[in-house]
Amino acid sequence: MGIEPLAAPPADSALPGRCPALGDVTAVIVSYNSAHCVPALAAQLADWPHVIVADNGSSDATAAVLRQQLPQAQVLELGENRGFGAANNAALARVSTPYALLINPDCEVHAAQALALLACMAQWPQAAIVVPQLVDGRGQPQLNYGWLRRQWAARGPGAEGLACVGNACGAAMLLRLPALPTRDWFDTRFFLYYEDEDLCLRLLQAGKPVLIEPAVRVAHANRGSVRGPRPLRVEWGRGYHHARSKILFTAKHHGPQPAARQRRQALAGALALLLLRLLAPSPKHVARLWGRIQGLWSAPVHY
Repeated sequence: MGIEPLAAPPADSALPGRCPALGDVTAVIVSYNSAHCVPALAAQLADWPHVIVADNGSSDATAAVLRQQLPQAQVLELGENRGFGAANNAALARVSTPYALLINPDCEVHAAQALALLACMAQWPQAAIVVPQLVDGRGQPQLNYGWLRRQWAARGPGAEGLACVGNACGAAMLLRLPALPTRDWFDTRFFLYYEDEDLCLRLLQAGKPVLIEPAVRVAHANRGSVRGPRPLRVEWGRGYHHARSKILFTAKHHGPQPAARQRRQALAGALALLLLRLLAPSPKHVARLWGRIQGLWSAPVHY
């Protein structure tokens, strides 16, 4: 996109505790029945001056545990589950720093990693977003970025150096807030899933690059941020919202006819898979698949 880097800051400025740059970034976390994640978050963010948590109506005392173990955090109790994008927007509206680092409760982001992302952002002042490489518990890379959907097929190995990408996962995402002055970053029609991809696409259409810095690696316990008394309901919700948001994304960016075609094809595939799942049932997978079917059935094909 014709962007040019600036000179990198001195190497010692990336050492934890020696750089005032953490004062320029706010950690933004959305929680939902995530009390089990709070001790690790409290340890990671103990020295961060700015932390905001938007709690989506947790029933497991997440907000109380946060106030006890992470006392410097602003905890916004939303009282209900508004979804990932809406909760992030509520937190971002209160951020006074030039940068915000979105952190899923099941991610491990330490000061050194945040400072490395900030250094990358300083080198590329046109960039709106920089994300790290997410890795699993064994240190293996997760697929947390990609090309523009429906334009290029992903081929070959992952990024070996800094690269401009078409979409990136919001589980760990550094935002340059002046890049979108309204602070209303996410489209709240996406309750869960695809809101980050929609954001990246809109930024790229505005000429504001999204970067992956694979040298910064962040551990991510995928699907580990939510617990509760009804685990099958959680699995159903994952299937429901992923399917619904996928069709909504197509409707928004490609129109009603492609969305209707995608919904028909996905429904046929999901119903066929349901028959196989019932022959060798796994309650978790059946619940998620049934949620997917209901999400596809209810998904709008007109944005």
